[in-house]
Amino acid sequence: MTISPESLETRLRRGLRNQWYPVLPSGHVTTTPTSIYRCGFRIVLWRDHLGNAYALEDHCPHRGAPLSQGAPLGDRIACPYHGVQVDARGVAVKVPGSPGCRLEGLHATRSFPLEEHAGAIFLFVGETKDTPPTELRLPAEFSDPDYSHFLCYTEWGGDYRYVIDNVMDPMHGTFLHHHSHSMSEGDSTADFRIVETDDGFIFEKEGQRGVNFDWTEFLDIGSMWLRLEIPYPKTGGPGGSFTILGSYTPMQDGWSGVFHWRLRKVTGWQRDAWRFLYRNRLEARHWHVLEQDRVLIEDYEPGANEREILYQHDAGLVRLRRYLKRCAETQLEELANG
Repeated sequence: MTISPESLETRLRRGLRNQWYPVLPSGHVTTTPTSIYRCGFRIVLWRDHLGNAYALEDHCPHRGAPLSQGAPLGDRIACPYHGVQVDARGVAVKVPGSPGCRLEGLHATRSFPLEEHAGAIFLFVGETKDTPPTELRLPAEFSDPDYSHFLCYTEWGGDYRYVIDNVMDPMHGTFLHHHSHSMSEGDSTADFRIVETDDGFIFEKEGQRGVNFDWTEFLDIGSMWLRLEIPYPKTGGPGGSFTILGSYTPMQDGWSGVFHWRLRKVTGWQRDAWRFLYRNRLEARHWHVLEQDRVLIEDYEPGANEREILYQHDAGLVRLRRYLKRCAETQLEELANG
């Protein structure tokens, strides 16, 4: 079958289905309902009195009112408009104005499987509301007790694919971030190569490791990640190179949820020393680097990537764009074929 360019672009812009996405830091979800836009959906999240988190489409099945304006009742939420109660499965369990009506008992609102790890809320976005979730797999660093991490979350006014392109471009560190304390070294010219892995690929400068932002690894493990390392001078504290794990989530059109976990492999007193140093000196410097990326990406004109003239340093982002496109095409074909 032929997939229309419009359908393909919509799927890519809103995000692939049957994937886990980080949507908010855990601390952003409380007993007060929060409404967010992610992956083409408006979603309400809340916690019960035990701290358990839940996620539903922010849409009452009765008249479409936002559930996020209603009252949470444990693992259910009551719509403010007519009191319809929807539980965490998306079932309308109570219709106070018309008990026993046909709405009662219907699985009429989409629910999102939810897990919390590494300080973030992850949601599974299936092809349909009945698609069973896959296992949430995370990069190995999160299960390694020798790694200590901080989560950096922000929202950028740009398509999430621009954020992915930015991270899959090690060469930009030499130029855009050349005044950074950790990215001022290395050659301004380089040859790159792609190394295939079990879960994706590595895009790296040939003959240069541990000098600058020299490589990026893409992983698709049912959630999509970019991994890189930033070499640190001794003044950066113990732990060697600074690892960054990034995952990027589409919000409403033109906005992106940007998650970066910053990690170092440190134990004992060195872990405490590094965490203190990070909070008191390094964190501000890292935000400065991110701000340089944000300002550039938010200033892109609409359709800027339709007029690109790419060269060898762009092989990594081209490889990743083709991968995402193939995944989107496969999903749309499977959806059309039932």
